[in-house]
Amino acid sequence: MTKKLLSFALLTPTILALTACGSQPASSGQQSAPTEISIMTEFSTPDAPGPDNPVLKEFEKRTNTILNINWISPNNFQDKLNAILASGQLPDLTKSNKLNNPQFQKMIQQGAFWDLTPFIKDYPNLAAYPQSVWDNTKINGKNYVIPSVRPLDGASYFAIRKDWLDALHLPIPQTMDDLYNDLFAFTHNPDGSLKPDVIGYNMRDMTSANAVPTVQDIYNASNGKWKLQNGKLIDTDLQPATRDALLWLNKAYNNGLIPKDFAVFKPTQAEDLAKSNKVGMSQDTVEGIWRSTDGASKIDPKADFLPLVSLTGPNGVFAPRTPGYNAVYAIPKTVPLDKLKKILSLMDYGASDEGFTLACFGLQGPDYTVGSDGFKIVTDQAVKDNISQSSFGKIFERYDKYLWAYHTGMPKTVFDRNKTIVDAREKVSIPDPTDGLYSDTYTKQGSEYDKQISDMKIQVIMGKATMNDWDNLVKKLQADPQYMKIADELNQAYQQRAGK
Repeated sequence: MTKKLLSFALLTPTILALTACGSQPASSGQQSAPTEISIMTEFSTPDAPGPDNPVLKEFEKRTNTILNINWISPNNFQDKLNAILASGQLPDLTKSNKLNNPQFQKMIQQGAFWDLTPFIKDYPNLAAYPQSVWDNTKINGKNYVIPSVRPLDGASYFAIRKDWLDALHLPIPQTMDDLYNDLFAFTHNPDGSLKPDVIGYNMRDMTSANAVPTVQDIYNASNGKWKLQNGKLIDTDLQPATRDALLWLNKAYNNGLIPKDFAVFKPTQAEDLAKSNKVGMSQDTVEGIWRSTDGASKIDPKADFLPLVSLTGPNGVFAPRTPGYNAVYAIPKTVPLDKLKKILSLMDYGASDEGFTLACFGLQGPDYTVGSDGFKIVTDQAVKDNISQSSFGKIFERYDKYLWAYHTGMPKTVFDRNKTIVDAREKVSIPDPTDGLYSDTYTKQGSEYDKQISDMKIQVIMGKATMNDWDNLVKKLQADPQYMKIADELNQAYQQRAGK
């Protein structure tokens, strides 16, 4: 049987001591009937785990539950979520991949979800999440959600084919000019050392209506639409640096460095292009890009996507920092109090060392063994059963600085390199200052503005609209009192959160 290595150095001695089934949660007296819990979440593995998945069954056994999980592809998760929120027919545990989803925020304001603030202290593994993560997910000073906890560094960012750089004798890019030159060389292949049908960058940035291209982030040295400048939030869509970023992207598009049909790409399509050995640069978390390396290496054994530490634009160095979570889970008020506590107990177990190990690695024996060097050897069965941090690990999570440094099947050499990238990013990464802030105007009208802005960006990048068209849109937005009110409300919320 083919086996794959995964670094195990980050796991605690407690995990190393686990037996095949792990320790059972303590119980006293006769066990009550299992609690049925419905969950809506997403998956990034090749397929969703099935209802008979051994990890699912083991979670049910250890927590005395029956888990009905609705696994949704990331390609249409947002649409499915919005439809479920609009219907009011919510599962017991509902995932939102954006805390500031307008419909989600509106329902929180209307009291549709439990305020979890009084309960968190009773669940030690959840309470052990960094305080900054709980603070970042507060709404009106209260915790209505369980954060899908993630490292602060290692977020989705550019990753470039290091083997192609080496083949063309090019350095790792440091500036946007360097990056353009590398992507041009990949695409036009001056010495014929690469395949003739490759493309520079798969451009997976514009897959949602409120997308902010990473190039825009780099030009503004900001993490997303909003930037903190002199103690005030400014809208980067209205800044000259965004105009310059669109010029860069339009030039790249005109010279064939990004796909002609990028505007209709789904996330999985962009990743499939990278896996097919036809892309010189993609974008993912430091660990997530391993899927593309692994796929491309089946065609070219030398394939190696190197996650970049940072890039320098006209306003300085930029790499993204997360708020310590990448999604949130909420429990609707239709769930009775005793079931609420059972759900919190389930999530608390998932946040323990034992629960996290089960979620991400499965059962010792059929799914992994531990080598003498302290690394887990992941079996084909674990891969076949879609057991990883990209499936059950999206529900059951504990905080780990290097969570985004490893991926199922990754060899130790890649894991060690990824840890150095995470450490380097930590020194320069920039957070999104608006994360967790609420604007009533944005909740009501933000999606319309987002679509208008995103559509114009796409048109400008593709050359179907001119920079004059973009300039006119910026002037129109600046003269729109409702649009400008969003900035006022976010600044007021920011100052309130900062205690000013």
